[in-house]
Amino acid sequence: MSALKTDVLVVGAGPAGSTVARYAALQGLDVTIIERRSRIGVPVRCGEFMPSIDEVRGMFPEAAGMEELFDIPSPLRRREIEAIRLVTPKGRSYDLPFQGYSTDRDRFDQHLASQAVSAGAELMTSCAFQRREGDRFMTSQGPIEAKVLVGADGPGSRVARETGLPLPKDPYPAVTAQAEGDFEPVLVMFFGGIAPGAYGWIIPKDGGANVGVGHNPRLADRSTSEYFRRFAEGQGFSLEGRVSGKHVPAQGPISPIHGEGVLTVGDAAGHVMAVNGGGVPLAMIGGRLAADAIGGHLLRGEPLSLYEDACRRALFPRLRSAAWTKLLADTFAFGSDLRTEWCMLALGRRRMAKMLRCRFPFP
Repeated sequence: MSALKTDVLVVGAGPAGSTVARYAALQGLDVTIIERRSRIGVPVRCGEFMPSIDEVRGMFPEAAGMEELFDIPSPLRRREIEAIRLVTPKGRSYDLPFQGYSTDRDRFDQHLASQAVSAGAELMTSCAFQRREGDRFMTSQGPIEAKVLVGADGPGSRVARETGLPLPKDPYPAVTAQAEGDFEPVLVMFFGGIAPGAYGWIIPKDGGANVGVGHNPRLADRSTSEYFRRFAEGQGFSLEGRVSGKHVPAQGPISPIHGEGVLTVGDAAGHVMAVNGGGVPLAMIGGRLAADAIGGHLLRGEPLSLYEDACRRALFPRLRSAAWTKLLADTFAFGSDLRTEWCMLALGRRRMAKMLRCRFPFP
C-alpha cells in the first residue's frame, strides 16, 4: 500500500497535538494530525479549568507568546473563577485568590484543532497509531511516512513505547462527570475524607459543574469509581451523562522527551502540575516549543534536542518544584485524614497558595 507522505505526523488532537500542528503548519510545513476518536474531545475525561494568562505567566515566566497562545474566544469561557478553595478532611476551608475560568473541554479541544486545520494541517479522525516500521508509521487507515513524529497521545503514549522514549511513572487514575445545579464561582478541591491519598474537585460552570476524583494508586483500597461514588453521594450531586476516566501524570517531567525524529509533548512528556493535576496550559506551551524545534530541525538543520532544552528553561523548574511538593504530601500528609488535616493546618494559606502556583512551600 502506498503511504501518505508528510513532514510532521502528530498523534493525538488534544491541546498539545493541535498546538504543535498549528505552529508547525504556520511555518510552511506539511502537517498531518491523527486522532483515534471519531469526535475530538469526546468524551470529556478531565477537569475543565484554565488559569488566567497572568496566573500562567507567574508560574512559567520564561514561556513566551502567551497572549497569542491563550487567546481563547469568550464563548468557550463558561464561568469566571475568582478563587480556589481547599477543604480539609474535617471541613475547614481556605479560600485562595486565583484567577481563571472553566470551559467545555470538548469544544475547547475542537477549537484548537480547527486552528491547526486553518493553519494548513490535515486532520484525520478515527485513525489510530499502531506501530513503527522503519521510516513508516502504521495506522488504522494505512501507512504514513513522516520526517518527524510527535507523540501527543497521553501518559500511556504508544508513540513513546514504539520509539523507546520513557513514559510517565505511576500516573494517578481520575474520573470526572458533569453535575447539574448552581455553584459558587470558586474552584473547590477536597483533600481527605474520601480515601487515603484521594482528592476531589468541583469546577463550576454556568448551570452546573465538572466534578471528579483522583487518587494515589499506591494508597488505594478501592476502585476510582467507588471513590467517586462516595464523593458524589456525600456532596449530593445531581449527575448527568456518563462518568469518564483517564490517568494523570503526577511525578513531574520526564527525560528524554526527544529521540531521532520523534518528540513527546503534553501528558506523554509528563508536563502536568503534580500539585493540582493541571496540564492544558503546559500542553499548549510545550506544543509551541515543540513546533519551534521541529521548524528549526526541518528548515534549518537544527537538532531536535533544542525542544528539550527549551522545556528545561520554560517548564522544568516549576514542574520539578511541584513534583517535590507532591512527594512530600504523599509521604507526610496523605497517609490518613488526621495527618492531612494537621499538615494543611500547619501549612496555612500562604504556603498552600505557593504550592498551587508550583512553588516550593518552604520557607
